[in-house]
Amino acid sequence: MIEVSLRHRYRPGGFSLDAAFSAPEAGVTALFGPSGCGKSTVLAALAGLLRPDEGRIAFGAAVQLDTGRGIFVAPERRRCGVVFQDARLFPHLSVAANLRYGLSRAPRDHTGPSFDDVVSLLDIAPLLGRRPGRLSGGERQRVALGRALLARPRLLLMDEPLAALDAARRHEVLPFLSRLRDAAGLPILYVTHALEEVDALADRLVLMEAGRVRAEGPLETLAARIDLPLAAGQDSGALLTCTVQETSATGLTRLAFAGGELFTTTRPGAKGARVRVRLLARDVAVAVEQPRGLSVRNILRVTLRGIAETPDQAEVLLQLAAGPTLLLARITQDSVSRLSLRPGMDLWALVKAVTVDRRLAMDEQTDALPAEAARR
Repeated sequence: MIEVSLRHRYRPGGFSLDAAFSAPEAGVTALFGPSGCGKSTVLAALAGLLRPDEGRIAFGAAVQLDTGRGIFVAPERRRCGVVFQDARLFPHLSVAANLRYGLSRAPRDHTGPSFDDVVSLLDIAPLLGRRPGRLSGGERQRVALGRALLARPRLLLMDEPLAALDAARRHEVLPFLSRLRDAAGLPILYVTHALEEVDALADRLVLMEAGRVRAEGPLETLAARIDLPLAAGQDSGALLTCTVQETSATGLTRLAFAGGELFTTTRPGAKGARVRVRLLARDVAVAVEQPRGLSVRNILRVTLRGIAETPDQAEVLLQLAAGPTLLLARITQDSVSRLSLRPGMDLWALVKAVTVDRRLAMDEQTDALPAEAARR
């Protein structure tokens, strides 16, 4: 377990950080929140680039920082691979030389991915002879990922690595980040304020606000909470882990989840594949009687768990339970009054759109690193 507890103030009256959270030693933990909330400050402290006023950081049994005991492990000894927004490649070196620099920083007594493993994983063989100035933004970030991975870190830190890219380049790099997550076997702390990146990559979420941790936990659990800022945006919605069933002759693919089934016109993968689906709250309506004769295919029996206000005073957010799975619906205050909605009522949820983004697939076939390469 990665344990973090930090307190830091930049100057009297300046930004103050007081944050504590934990992260598992596998998978992706996303630090999510608006710009200026302290996400990058936390990453800097983890990497040893910032010495906080007070705090403790431990990677498992290895304590990296404990101000009470006078412990501060130097950055180069923490074995953190860091990927920044701007890639920070050496402009006078080729891609191959930049990658080999990362390999030269790897401890000699630690195994890890080989040069060829990383080149294959990130599909950068055609780029090896080029210099960074001749690469696109997405290609530079893939090389930066490769260089960090070749240093054989115990922890990979990513500080908004896609923030400087346009939408097309972000969509280019996201699948490689997913492959890296699945193949490398490293704990990854990923800083972002982009919800689509959280959806595509994160297993666990640390929600930050004004230098504090507002909430932490599994992504699907936090996404469905109506007391958090995540639920306030127009793109709010529930995340469901589904298993692909069969595709009908009419072109609908059936997805099963804990609590029911959904149908989609997309084909997210082969039968048995797991996919993550975001159901936008604005695409969910409710009925107090079982609907009949509708074109809407997805109708779920649910229980109303809670009602929360939204920044738009004309609308509210409903939290609905389909078995053990929580959904969200955004409806008008007028509908709440007309239907006399109250917590505990049994309702029917009408899901008007089920869109499965290929970037949210969880069981894609990837070129996994050899088993010995994943050991640290």
